[in-house]
Amino acid sequence: MDCSPTPLDGLLILTPRVFPDERGYFFEAFRDDVLRKSGILRPFVQDNQSQSALGVLRGLHYQTGIHAQSKLIRVLRGEILDVVVDLREGSPTWGKSYQLILSEMNHQQLYIPRGFAHGFLTLSPVADILYKCDTYYCKEAEAGIRFDDSRLAIDWSLPADQLQLSEKDRQLPTLGQHVPPGISYSP
Repeated sequence: MDCSPTPLDGLLILTPRVFPDERGYFFEAFRDDVLRKSGILRPFVQDNQSQSALGVLRGLHYQTGIHAQSKLIRVLRGEILDVVVDLREGSPTWGKSYQLILSEMNHQQLYIPRGFAHGFLTLSPVADILYKCDTYYCKEAEAGIRFDDSRLAIDWSLPADQLQLSEKDRQLPTLGQHVPPGISYSP
């Protein structure tokens, strides 16, 4: 498994070595030793799985304070546009976003450190997403920022009238109004 850095410090792309044959394929989807070698030392304690239809946009979400979560995102079926925003206090890339297509075909995963907001848009008829978290979900600590905040200028690749959002996600504050995650940047 290859761990590649991105322009946002701490955000990593994991690409497995896939072994295909006439029966299908095999790959190692999770290797703790590879993550540790890349500086990811906290264990994952919770797996979440979601399914979304074409055009569903979930996010941009994060948890605050001691409940902030690092995540390892993977697509089991379909394709998504995965988007993160750096919200770490003092980070040279604060407010910057990064996006990557994750799919069942490319088998890539995205490691998202604490202090980032996360969201995704389903690009296929259906997508099943699995993500590992290093802290348990806490409803009181959930927060988010609007997907269409003009300061972020995220290109979601579909027109706004084709996006399906929850009412809760439509009500999220803008970047300037959000509750900071309480995570400081440390290189």
